[in-house]
Amino acid sequence: MRKIYLFLWTCLLLCIACEWHLKPNDERTPDAVVVERYDRIQALYLTTGDRSAMQQLNTRYPEQTRMLIEDVLNIGAVNDPSINIKFLHFYQDSVLQTIIGDVERIYSDMTDVDEDLQRAFKELQQLLPDMKIPIVYAQIGALTQSIIVGDSLLGISLDKYLGTDYPLYAQYYPENQRNQMTRQMIVPDCLGFYVLSLYPMQESDTTAEARHRHMGKIQWVVNKVTHKRTFSNEYVKAADTYMLKHRHTTVSQLLQNR
Repeated sequence: MRKIYLFLWTCLLLCIACEWHLKPNDERTPDAVVVERYDRIQALYLTTGDRSAMQQLNTRYPEQTRMLIEDVLNIGAVNDPSINIKFLHFYQDSVLQTIIGDVERIYSDMTDVDEDLQRAFKELQQLLPDMKIPIVYAQIGALTQSIIVGDSLLGISLDKYLGTDYPLYAQYYPENQRNQMTRQMIVPDCLGFYVLSLYPMQESDTTAEARHRHMGKIQWVVNKVTHKRTFSNEYVKAADTYMLKHRHTTVSQLLQNR
């Protein structure tokens, strides 16, 4: 059964085109991590109503479109005859139209993100050899989920990464949450959500302590493969101490150990 993980990573942290033809992404090799610019075709449809753009979304990215419409926006079924109009109308709000333009401007180039994701996923695959590298794509999620994970898919809602000082954020998010809504957090969030989808919370993780401990292990893994201390808390430190004392323990064993 398909599982879609629609969690706000920042909440967990606070607890402890024209028609676009994406040639670089079409030429990706099986192990390459290149952010597919679904958001550009999406923006074209949502700002102009270009039917050919919507057709591209449905034919080239059917699962991504289904998840966006049904799971992220929750505006109806993707096979509803009127869903394209509902989808278009949903984004006609002036705030969302501003965000669409700002996403296009701020993320006109994502080469740095591609390179960081490529390095990090390569290292993560060395730690988790059975892991399948997902197809990564960008979207505009209307300020809902930051990252979504489906079967071999990893979606980045760029509207949630416009920067701490992005003016519109001040109306909706507290400062401590805005501090996590930056370009620099895209790669850590992608890795964290993806690892969480592979090693989800168990039914036995009923206490806050158990949930924090599990998230601490995932955050430790993210720090390790990015070579940055993005996450620093008592649970990450506990995971680090454990792995120093148990050097023969694999990362998979760490994440499975409750």
